[in-house]
Amino acid sequence: MAIRKIATIGHPVLRQVARPVGREELATAEMQTLIDDLVETMRDADGAGLAAIQIYQPLRIVAVEVRDNPRYPYKPKIPLTILVNPELTVVGEETFDNNEGCLSVPNLRGVVRRHTSLSVRAWDRHGALVETQVFGLKAATYQHEVDHLDGKLFVDRVTDPTTFASWTEFERHHKAAFVQRVAALVARLGE
Repeated sequence: MAIRKIATIGHPVLRQVARPVGREELATAEMQTLIDDLVETMRDADGAGLAAIQIYQPLRIVAVEVRDNPRYPYKPKIPLTILVNPELTVVGEETFDNNEGCLSVPNLRGVVRRHTSLSVRAWDRHGALVETQVFGLKAATYQHEVDHLDGKLFVDRVTDPTTFASWTEFERHHKAAFVQRVAALVARLGE
C-alpha cells in the first residue's frame, strides 16, 4: 500500500467524468492495489471518504469510512465501504444543510443542501452487488463522493457563498450550531 498525492481544486482531473470499471478490470492486482492505496490515502488524510479521481485515477470507485476521525468528531461511524460504479437514487424529498469540506479543497468549508435518504446500488471491491439505503450524514458523504465521479466539487453546490469559511473560522463561529443541528438529524435518522 502507498499513500498517494491528492489532487486539489484547479487540477483538470477533478473536472473529468470518471469512467466505469468492468468486473475483469476490478479483479486485477493493479486495481486491488489502487483500492488499497485509496483507503490508505483517505485514512492518512483523516478523510471521511475519497474518490479515485482525487488520486488522479478517473475511475468510478470511492472509499467511505468514519472511525474516530479528528476532523469529523460529530459524524456517526461508517465501516470501511468501497463502492464501484455507484448509483444513488434519492428516496423522498427531505433535504438538510450540510457544512462540507473536502480534501481536494483544502481549508475551505461551505453549506451544501443534501438529500437525507438515498438508495445505493454498486459493487464492492470484489464485484459483488451492494444494495443498501443510507440516511443523514452518511447519505451526504455518499453524495459528496459520487459528485467527484461526475467532475463536481462541493463548491459547485454551495448556493450561498457567504457560507464559505476557513476551517479555523468554521470551528470558531459555525461548528457548535452545525453540530447541534446534525445531532438532531442523527438522533432522528440514526446515521
